[in-house]
Amino acid sequence: MTAIPALSNPELENTRTLRHVLTVILRDPLSLASTVIIILFILIAIFAMQVAPYPDEGAGKTHAANTLLPPSTEHWLGTDKLGRDILSRIIVGARPALIIPIGVVLFAVLLGAPLGALAGYKGGWLDEVIMRITDLFLAFPSLLLAMAIASALGRGLDKAAIALIVSWWPWYTRIARSVAVSLKERYFVEAAQAIGVRDSVIILRHILPNTISPILVQATVDLGTVILAMGGLAFLGLGTQPPAPDWGLMVSDGRTYILDQWWIATFPGIAIFIVVLAFNLLGDTLRDIFDPRQYK
Repeated sequence: MTAIPALSNPELENTRTLRHVLTVILRDPLSLASTVIIILFILIAIFAMQVAPYPDEGAGKTHAANTLLPPSTEHWLGTDKLGRDILSRIIVGARPALIIPIGVVLFAVLLGAPLGALAGYKGGWLDEVIMRITDLFLAFPSLLLAMAIASALGRGLDKAAIALIVSWWPWYTRIARSVAVSLKERYFVEAAQAIGVRDSVIILRHILPNTISPILVQATVDLGTVILAMGGLAFLGLGTQPPAPDWGLMVSDGRTYILDQWWIATFPGIAIFIVVLAFNLLGDTLRDIFDPRQYK
């Protein structure tokens, strides 16, 4: 009966790890600033229509009398070729730029992590089948594969999101499999097997919880990459379609005016830069916490 307390150790360890992560972030100014920036942009995305100074223009309404105005007190970041306020477009465009990538990474984790845990724990032919399919997807660069899938599915934000999910899930499968292979011989897993706990319960309660730390690090870094990928697909016309706001689409629209009306493409590009940098810095901090040995 002493095996029962041992089965809860992974959950307790994850709780201690979460507290340690929060402590490190609060003590590190750079990590704290990155976290604040990310939270701020997410709040802006959620309450975009209430925050934007011109919400109708942010959503796509044109204003012909105000075309290509430079930054001023009325339009802090200027206007585009259709007279729409750039600041409002950036604020409203934060929703597809942030919420959709978060959803993409979440679905990629939900699809890839259980498959990896199942493959690593069960082994044998099931492991071979899952990992060979995973290797097939990983043989192509993620963005290139997403472009091909988005082109096949058609234009649209939902199609671009599906394309990115299909491109990103294999990374989490490999991470979860490596953790499962190292854990299946551990005492708490053997104890669970000895008392007759089903394999599905072992995977869900004792294998997958131990994948949280490496997956969290990978997901944080991937969020920045997915934001860039979403912007790239929109830039190429495969993501968000006009008149809906999107940072990548705004950069694409402003590239022909870059020499004279520089603000059209510059400010959306700065928004992408800030958010991606914040996610990367936070991901580096999490990597330091969860795997400090790689920096020695």
